[in-house]
Order: sequence, then C-alpha cells, then structure tokens
Amino acid sequence: MGLNDKPSSERVHIGFFGIRNSGKSSLVNAVTGQNLSVVSDVLGTTTDPVEKNMELLPVGPVVISDTPGIDDDGELGLLRVNQTKKVINKTDIAVIVADAQKGITDKESSLIDIFKDKEIPFITVYNKSDLLADIPEAKQNEIYVSAKNGTNIYELKNLIGELSKHSDTDRRIIGDMLKEGDRVILVVPIDSAAPKGRLILPQQQTIRDILDAGAIASVTRDTELKEAFSMLAKQPKIVITDSQVFGRVAKETPDEVLLTSFSILFARYKGNLSQVVKGAAALGKLKDGDIVLISEGCTHHRQCNDIGTVKLPGWINDYTGKNIGFEYTSGGDFPDDLSKYSLIVHCGGCMLNEREMKYRLRHAEDCGVPMTNYGIAIAQMHGILKRSLSPFPEIAAEFDL
Repeated sequence: MGLNDKPSSERVHIGFFGIRNSGKSSLVNAVTGQNLSVVSDVLGTTTDPVEKNMELLPVGPVVISDTPGIDDDGELGLLRVNQTKKVINKTDIAVIVADAQKGITDKESSLIDIFKDKEIPFITVYNKSDLLADIPEAKQNEIYVSAKNGTNIYELKNLIGELSKHSDTDRRIIGDMLKEGDRVILVVPIDSAAPKGRLILPQQQTIRDILDAGAIASVTRDTELKEAFSMLAKQPKIVITDSQVFGRVAKETPDEVLLTSFSILFARYKGNLSQVVKGAAALGKLKDGDIVLISEGCTHHRQCNDIGTVKLPGWINDYTGKNIGFEYTSGGDFPDDLSKYSLIVHCGGCMLNEREMKYRLRHAEDCGVPMTNYGIAIAQMHGILKRSLSPFPEIAAEFDL
C-alpha cells in the first residue's frame, strides 16, 4: 500500500479553524500548495468542511480539513458551525487561524478551550502578518504567517510536523501479540454482503499487521475452516473471525486455540475494549420499548441481509425476547443527544480514526449510555464472550467472565 493509498482512518487529521475571513482557506491553499478551498473576501465562503487526502511533508499521509467560520450566524450558519464541531472530534492536530491585526477574539479563545479540554494539540497562526508594521515575537506553538506572500509557510509546516511526531503511537491490531512463525487463521465469509473482488478494510489491515510481525496468515471461508485446520502441520496460535459467523467458528475451533473477531481487535486498537465489554451486559437488561442505536462508521449500500440493520436487530430481539426499537446512524453522523437510547451497538470503526472513535465512546460514557460493538455483542448473545476474549485474559478477569 503506497502513501497515497493509506486509508483516511490511519492518516493524521489536520483541521484548520477560526472565524470568517481570517484567511483559513488561503492558508490551507498555501500549506498544501493546491487550490483546495475557494478563496473570497465574502464572509462565509466556506459553507461546508472541505477534506483532502494528501501527502504533506514533513508529516506524511494526512487529511486536511478546511472548516466554516466558528462565528457563522443565522439558521444555516449554526448548521455550519455544527459541522465544524464534528470535524473537531476527529482532529489530531488543530490549526487556529486568527487575523494578525485583530488578534485572538472570544471565538478563538473558545476554540482553544475546546482543544485543551479534548487534549488536541494545536497551533495558533496569526495570518495576514504582511499587514502589520511590526511583527510581535511568537510564543510556543504560535507563528505569524502571510498566506498572501508565503511568509513562514514552510516554518508552519515544520511546526505541524513536530506536533505530529507527538501524536504518533505504536498501536498494533494484533502484531504485538505474535512472534515470528506464529500461524493465524482468518475466517472471512463470502456472502451477498461481501464486496465483490476484494476484502474489507479491517481484514486487509489485520493481514498486513500479521505479516509485519513475521507471522503466517491463512485466510479461509467459514465453510472451509475444518479443512484449513486439517491442512496445517502446526496448530494456529489464534483464529480471527468475522463476527457474523462467530457461533459456527467457535464450535469448530479447538479450545486450546485463541479465538477472537476483527471487531474485537479493532475495539482494542482504536477505542476502549474494557468499556465495550462492560456495555455488552446491557443486552440482558433491555426492556420492552427500549431503543437501541446501531451505529456504523462507514456508509455503504445496504444489502438484503445487512448485519447492522437486519441481522443484529434480529439477534437482539431473539436474545432479549423483548419488543426493542432500533435507530441507525452511519458515516460521520453520531447524535449529540443520546438520552433516548438504552444501548449503543457500534461497528468496529475501521473507517474512523482513533480520536473520533474514542470521542464516541467518551460521549456515550458521559451521557450514561452503555456502548458495545458488533463483535462483543454477538459473542455475548451466542454465549461465547469469555471464549472470544481468550487473547485478552485481563479483560475477561476484570468482568469475572
């Protein structure tokens, strides 16, 4: 996978924020070296967040987001501000763009408070410095630039690069649990919901992480799992399965072989595995009339037997024996108000970056709404939750499973 093929969820997300006419769009264009955003002296020219996947030196693969002014007003303006707030939830590095002549206003100060509260590293950029008679000395993580004549644009990119180094992590999907030569079986069902001619992103990423660890990956459909076991001269260390066939795979996997699912691995990789395991207990407490939110981080064409809108609701109704209501969100949509939900069941989040996934988990926790994910919920309903957590005995012990 080349740098330009790196999925958005694995890139550094850099957001440009500020009030209208501070020169955000001009600065984005100067930093990227592209006409990414429309530039105008008219207030509110940027009406929706503009995102671009690109290679930005010295950072590497990034997602650049140009946002509407945080001071936009009126009915439409408030909608634009809400879109800007959604961008904040997935921003790894924030660039606050202020007019050098006006300095920091109350609006930029409110942004700074948000970034501090969410622990998002940020840079304060005073744009239009070419209009100043004297340029003040910049403080730490501050810089005076001119998008118009290119002053300090190179220095700003280096400053972004320095912050990106601090945001890097050594997170692994599974590679930290493997040693060279370990065998891993990945179970990938091919049904009407499977994309034609390719594997889905979490499967691709998991295979790559296995290979990076020097381990050996064997991929099979659930219908050929028994044959796959018989063909291996050495017992696999772990079986990783698509959650939809958890029950069948658990029956055919020897007890001494570790078993888990892609979505459980991604809960550990991007979120809080302990929190989503705890959330699964809410399945047994649902009552008639309760509403469950099923949320996916991606958008795709719904199939006739879609896991999120068909299979999971069916399993939950069968498991609880109750009359449960269901609501659905996908992509970047995640409700601010969660008060009507008794439980949130989220996908593995392969299309969301770590920061946005953790925001959703934290938001649910702050609202007092339990949240679990597809793999954990399915394992709970099939009575194999402890088995599916065998690679993570400390989590199973935490909840006395």
